[in-house]
Amino acid sequence: MSLLDRILAGDRLALARLLTQIENESPAGFEALSGLFPRTGQAHMVGITGAPGTGKSTLVNRLALELRTRTQARVAIVAVDPSSPFTGGAILGDRIRMRDLTGDPGIFIRSMASRGALGGLARTTAAVVDALDGAGYSWILIETVGAGQAEVEIARTAHTTLVIEAPGMGDDVQAIKAGILEAADVLVVNKADLPGADNAVRALQSSLELASAVPRVWDHHGRLEPVDATQEARVAWVPPVLKTVAALGEGIHEVVDAILNHRTYLETTGGRARRDRDRLSHEVHALLSDRLLAEFLDSHASADLGAALEKVFARQASPRQVVESLLAARR
Repeated sequence: MSLLDRILAGDRLALARLLTQIENESPAGFEALSGLFPRTGQAHMVGITGAPGTGKSTLVNRLALELRTRTQARVAIVAVDPSSPFTGGAILGDRIRMRDLTGDPGIFIRSMASRGALGGLARTTAAVVDALDGAGYSWILIETVGAGQAEVEIARTAHTTLVIEAPGMGDDVQAIKAGILEAADVLVVNKADLPGADNAVRALQSSLELASAVPRVWDHHGRLEPVDATQEARVAWVPPVLKTVAALGEGIHEVVDAILNHRTYLETTGGRARRDRDRLSHEVHALLSDRLLAEFLDSHASADLGAALEKVFARQASPRQVVESLLAARR
């Protein structure tokens, strides 16, 4: 029986092996993924992002249990951990925090190192998510590294993005800076039993009220969405601001309610199809960029690149000038 057949039969070990091959960018792994890809497009992907210390892993743990209880569907978790800039290794500590889930055969946990990739995700996260989708997991929770304000890559990958805040992590303005608020479909103030939680909620709600005063519909990438003329009554999704104490399981039911409501919203407005197209388009562009750069560096032009870099080092040409000259030489 092939690796693909074993995965489709529900073999978790075979799925884990495929994910390892994908992370290592093995040709065999991508060949198996190609066989799974026609089965993708069924899962609902939920991104969880926020600064370190906000309790993302504990919240993911509780969300997975609640989704299993409420929907009886299979749940996969992709937890991205930061890599050491010196050794390239990662602790993958989310497996320690999610031990409560290990006895449930309907929950699959995969930790992966970011391997230096920016934006909170690893380079192969999208492919890993596709594999889990094709393997039949209905819910895929994607926990990002937790790099803070710049971590908005998850908005291109997930259907529903949760941004997690916590009181005492900085001033109220920190929570509403550009990048994070726009990425959120649901805002969660975790550790709400700590002082300052109500202030954090009010700051987020005030910012959302200002944003909703603009009489236009924007998607979660900050682009103006076309309004279907047949949906005159359509209204923009306003992210709810919810309080949780994930360590105690408080507020989790309400967060899952918000996720389910947002999924319904996307399905009824056509937003899901648009987000899927955006996600796959971004994935193709990223892979094309990586492949073209690799082929360029592997070609004889790599020697020309070395000479061009020396001109940049000597301030004889700007980086843009040398790129233009290298590309012109290839035409």
